[in-house]
Amino acid sequence: MEERNTVERAMCQNGSADLDRDSAKTDKRPVKAAVLHKEVGLMSAVCLIVGTMIGSGIFISPKAVLLNSGAVGPCLIIWTACGVLAMLGALCYAELGTMIPKSGGEYSYLMEAFGSPLAYLFSWTTVMVSKPSGLAIVTLSFAEYASAPFYPGCSPPAMVTKCLSAAAIVFIVTINCFSVKLASYVQNIFTAAKLLIIVVIVAAGVVFLAQGKTENLSNAFDGKSVSVGGIGLAFYNGLWAYDGWSQLNFITEELKNPSRNLPMAVLIGIPLVAMCYVMVNIAYFTVMTPNELLSSPAVAVTFGDKVLYPMSWMVPLFVVFSTFGSANGSCFTAGRLAYVCGREGHMVEILSFISLRRLTPSPALMFNGFLAILYIIPADINTLINYFSFAQWFFHGLTILSLIVMRFTRKELKRPVKVPIIIAVVMVLISCYLVLAPIVDNPNIEYLYCAIFILSGLFLYYLFVYLKVKWARRLMRPITTHLQLLMEVVPPEKCE
Repeated sequence: MEERNTVERAMCQNGSADLDRDSAKTDKRPVKAAVLHKEVGLMSAVCLIVGTMIGSGIFISPKAVLLNSGAVGPCLIIWTACGVLAMLGALCYAELGTMIPKSGGEYSYLMEAFGSPLAYLFSWTTVMVSKPSGLAIVTLSFAEYASAPFYPGCSPPAMVTKCLSAAAIVFIVTINCFSVKLASYVQNIFTAAKLLIIVVIVAAGVVFLAQGKTENLSNAFDGKSVSVGGIGLAFYNGLWAYDGWSQLNFITEELKNPSRNLPMAVLIGIPLVAMCYVMVNIAYFTVMTPNELLSSPAVAVTFGDKVLYPMSWMVPLFVVFSTFGSANGSCFTAGRLAYVCGREGHMVEILSFISLRRLTPSPALMFNGFLAILYIIPADINTLINYFSFAQWFFHGLTILSLIVMRFTRKELKRPVKVPIIIAVVMVLISCYLVLAPIVDNPNIEYLYCAIFILSGLFLYYLFVYLKVKWARRLMRPITTHLQLLMEVVPPEKCE
């Protein structure tokens, strides 16, 4: 321990001296403390929400909602209702985020309401599986569309897409390690790009509506009858497309004036996404019949071929921009979760360290990128995502339940945003349904494996967090010291 403290003091002193010299050569700015600084404003917060929510789904495969809803009218209603549910959930998270202004999202709220073990299970599942595998999925979509022009008439080789996906992850992690502001600028630019192609698609749809192309919308409720289970699955797929509404809560400590900007970003960003999703679907139905939409492998590409020729190349290009921006937002927030978990002692200590020069959580960002690259290697990780998706809504439900619990147990906390408790109750009930719906509809053994994996975190918690076994600490001490020297990182404390 003394050796590690000596290294930290030396790095603080040397780092501060270097920064002082650099400041003297430039504008003599004061040396910043080795902590994450509030550099995310309202515009960047809105772009983070919009950019993370709008990935490839709305451009590639909105057909799952149509398939399970049975007709155009119910499909559009479900897209709208999913937007309302995402808004209600985000408002509950806004109350939690302004009441407990800590980064880490659900992890911080579960810690406050239910204690360390449940928060650890969330961090174990999310840091090790959900976040990195989600990043891998998005970058694989990016790689597939980026490489498609070089392989006309056939699918790109798997090795090409995997290598390009890995390169994208390395590039995105590098951006996020280099500067918070640079990562925010990248997010803003790519969010603007994806909104631009949405405007193009919607404008084309408006032109066709003005020309009287309303056949598919005039008989919007004519179609096959569907079961209650089918409607539930339609909602499940729609809410998957809205996933990302809670991402801003992962970076609360870096948000300027979170009491104002967190709820404002939610009130601006999520209705904007919902409006885009509904209007894009209406545009699709002005050009394609329901059967054509269901048979299309990539709906937006088919739309572009029918409407935008000879400029149809714009759609796949902007899908590339959209997936890259979504991956950047996912990396940005995932790194903060791993950082907070390391700071609380629920992950290895090095993940809680901050770059001395860049003031970014570079070890946590690198760890998330490393796991994402590992998840690229298997032939198909979509199955992994599908089977772990029920866990995501399980933790969403528990987090909103924590809001209800803390209304009674933590009355002393200030609540700049306070939602009606009935909204939280409704969201908890919906979360319970979304957890059980896929399991009841398709009770595969893989769900049991996922549950066993999640619960195995309790064994690790008892061994390494509760007991704090000495041999593990002795093993990690030299590794932490060498990684700290290699990456030039320090604990999140002010150097003295």
